[in-house]
Amino acid sequence: MTNTFMGNLGHFMVILAFVSALVSAVSYFYYTRASELDKPSWKNFSRITFYIHGFAAISIAFCLFEIIYNHRFEYFYAYSHSSKGLPVHYMISSFWEGQEGAFILWIFWDVVLGLVIINTNKFWEGPVMLVFMLVQAFLVSMILGIVIGDLKIGSSPFMLLRDVSEAPIFQINPDFVPEDGTGLNPLLQNIWMVIHPPTLFLGYASTLVPFAFLMAGLTLKRYSEWIRPALPWAIFSAMILGMGIIMGAYWAYVTLNFGGYWNWDPVENAVYVPWLIMVAAIHTMITFKKSSTALKTSMILVIGSFILVLYATFLVRSGVLGDSSVHSFTDLGLSGQLLIYMLFFLAIAIFLTAKEWKHIPTSEKEASVYSREFWIFIGATTLALMAFQVIVPTSIPVYNAIIEMFGGLSNLAPPADQIGFYTKFQLWFAVALALLTGVGQYFWWNKMTKEDLKNALVTPYIISMVLAAVIITVGKVYDVTYIVIVLAGAFTIVANFSILVKLLKHKTFKLAGGSLAHIGLGMILIGIMFSSGYSDTISINMSGLTYKKDWEDDLNKENVLLWINKPLQMKDYDVVYRGRYKKVVGVPDYVKADAMESLDGVNQALALENIEVKDKVYFQKGDTLKLVLEENSYFKVEYFQEDDKKFTLYPMSQPNPTMGLISSPDSKRYLTKDLYTHVSAINDYEEPEWNDDQFINAAPGEQFFINDFVTQFESADVVKEMDGIPLEEGDIAVQAVLTIMDYDVKKTLKPVFLIRGNQVGKVEHIDHDLGIKVEVDNIVPEENKFVFKVNTYQKDYVVMKAAVKPMINVLWLGTIIMLIGFSVAIFRRFDEFQKMKAKGLE
Repeated sequence: MTNTFMGNLGHFMVILAFVSALVSAVSYFYYTRASELDKPSWKNFSRITFYIHGFAAISIAFCLFEIIYNHRFEYFYAYSHSSKGLPVHYMISSFWEGQEGAFILWIFWDVVLGLVIINTNKFWEGPVMLVFMLVQAFLVSMILGIVIGDLKIGSSPFMLLRDVSEAPIFQINPDFVPEDGTGLNPLLQNIWMVIHPPTLFLGYASTLVPFAFLMAGLTLKRYSEWIRPALPWAIFSAMILGMGIIMGAYWAYVTLNFGGYWNWDPVENAVYVPWLIMVAAIHTMITFKKSSTALKTSMILVIGSFILVLYATFLVRSGVLGDSSVHSFTDLGLSGQLLIYMLFFLAIAIFLTAKEWKHIPTSEKEASVYSREFWIFIGATTLALMAFQVIVPTSIPVYNAIIEMFGGLSNLAPPADQIGFYTKFQLWFAVALALLTGVGQYFWWNKMTKEDLKNALVTPYIISMVLAAVIITVGKVYDVTYIVIVLAGAFTIVANFSILVKLLKHKTFKLAGGSLAHIGLGMILIGIMFSSGYSDTISINMSGLTYKKDWEDDLNKENVLLWINKPLQMKDYDVVYRGRYKKVVGVPDYVKADAMESLDGVNQALALENIEVKDKVYFQKGDTLKLVLEENSYFKVEYFQEDDKKFTLYPMSQPNPTMGLISSPDSKRYLTKDLYTHVSAINDYEEPEWNDDQFINAAPGEQFFINDFVTQFESADVVKEMDGIPLEEGDIAVQAVLTIMDYDVKKTLKPVFLIRGNQVGKVEHIDHDLGIKVEVDNIVPEENKFVFKVNTYQKDYVVMKAAVKPMINVLWLGTIIMLIGFSVAIFRRFDEFQKMKAKGLE
């Protein structure tokens, strides 16, 4: 039965949110221009319409999640992005997997930020919220889903499947509802994908705040006063965007199979670039507060950061990237709307800035090489150049689209080796930035002359050289480029740490945000150099085998074949594959896949034996088990050193009908390195091809071979009970006990031969790990022999890659320290603003 109520309610709320955003924008416009007598009434009306908009926006999110949570697969969005087997936290991920859900998330965060603005910035509320509500109107239009003739405005998340699909079933039965959805993209089935997108979209939304303050300042002709309330928001935006980038990098590291955390994909670049520009804006805004310089530069950078967020949205969601990005969305017909959205605010920003440009105060004083303003400007320029170098080649698909739109033919193509292309430039920019942050801190806190600078830098220079020498020696860094990176990273760490110590001595920790963030930068630089430059693949294929014909040479070279239970040496380790496992709800460890049998229910299985961990039984044989995503399998890989088991890893794989084998790595984490393990190919567990029947005659006590395994016929026993088969009076059940030796593991198979009257029953025993199926075909009493029918198929194996990632934790620790620095800076700047507001100056 099709439930249309929730979809109709959601669609009504979308329309209400759109209309209320427009009304609120108009109301705030009149509030800004009203006389002091009329301002209170316009303010109240503006707020009421904003609250209505906020209520509608939250209701939209509620309606969509209700559809997903209750598995209403009559709706296209739920059918396309969710399934019954998803746990709740992955249902949350499926909420924003699609474009419409992502826009709803963005709308939600703008509402939250708007509420904060209304309650903290009374003076700036009118013009700032006017910009907010215009943005909200554009964002809500993306999910309107209204068609007027040939004009389509937005893509609704509340479309019914029957209105989208051309499947014949809907012509026969319009109320047909699929039993299940297609599910969430396997790569997004990770806890980091639950928190990464909300963080990233909060970062996107927060770039609007300093932009809105700037537009308000230009409108009110308060050309410099907007800096103070906007600065804490700019730092907040940079922190959240940075956090989103870091979460995305960590997700890639723990989920994807390329063994890294940054691939210079166009979508990654589209987030990275506005972050760089916002960080540059922060520095010039702080410079203006200190010395009344760089105001115009700050304006350009703040505008640039927000417009680049809109441009990033256009890149990702318009379909213009095509196959150049693995993250891009298909075009939902929104490319025109997204372009209008970006160009509208770009035009407003250019118009207001150009109109007031000559009135914007500038400093006539030329910055000295020994002034902090000079070094801040050089740092901001470096950040802007970093952004420029990335955004220009990233935009090649856009250039091609423009050229083709005018009938031309473009031969431009994105870099074939994205990682190599971007890294060779960004690396040296980062080195320059590290040196600038080291030197610049001394100019920031002290007035410097040439002699003062020499004296100030002597100690940190010597200490950083010693530190770099230790790192180079211990880390065996011999490449000249990497040595320069270590020197730059060590210098910025030492220089900023010395400033940090001085600040702490004076008990002024709230001034330490910059130093902490710069220390984090130095650590990130060193961490990236080691983890990427000295990543060591230890799974080298020495067999000469080509595992897959369609694999590139590097893939075949860097992967090894592990047969179950057969040890293989990989550099310092002996590695043994122990079989396929599953996750079971209520069991604190992985459970052998052979210990259960799948049932018809979603994520349900029957326990074929007692499920126990450390001698504690969690489920009895015959119990129904609830699996955690039954399509996911975990492959147990044990690492040994000198016959001593060091650790066990469980890399995950999922055969996906549309995407092929989806794998996520598992890593052993040490203080100074990670050992990364990833499954590249697995056995066919769904439809094994059994070989032809083989018959083996054997008596108890004899040995023979099955599938190259030594098999001992231990005994033949008459049994009184059988699993799943009730024995009747007069039945004779004879169980053969076979022990199979598989290297250091012994397996027992117990096929049964059942005689009931004149009938014979044969109960086979299958071991999927060994690829063996055995049944007693006959018993020859006069020879005291059993006839075993044996079928075999490919015994279990995995093809896997293992690599050592040195100093990866230095990178992650550096990101945390950088974020702490941003947090301290936010607290300081917001505290300053609150004090000025209390004095009636804001």
